[in-house]
Amino acid sequence: MTNLTLSVDDQLLQRARIRAMQQGTSVNALVRDYIARLAGQSAAAEGVAEFLEAVSAAGASSGPGGRAWTRDELHER
Repeated sequence: MTNLTLSVDDQLLQRARIRAMQQGTSVNALVRDYIARLAGQSAAAEGVAEFLEAVSAAGASSGPGGRAWTRDELHER
């Protein structure tokens, strides 16, 4: 992991530390999470990408014309 040095106004950093503490985290963790989301590497983005890949790989389809079910077919027991 690479270290990153930022220049931030002292009062801004103090307010950020207070907010981070209220959220039970650190400014470092908040910045790291923000950069991950900015780069599209958040856990949610990775999960969506994996899901879309699995769906594409499944090859399932409703056919060229699509499938239209009737209400009775959907609720048939």
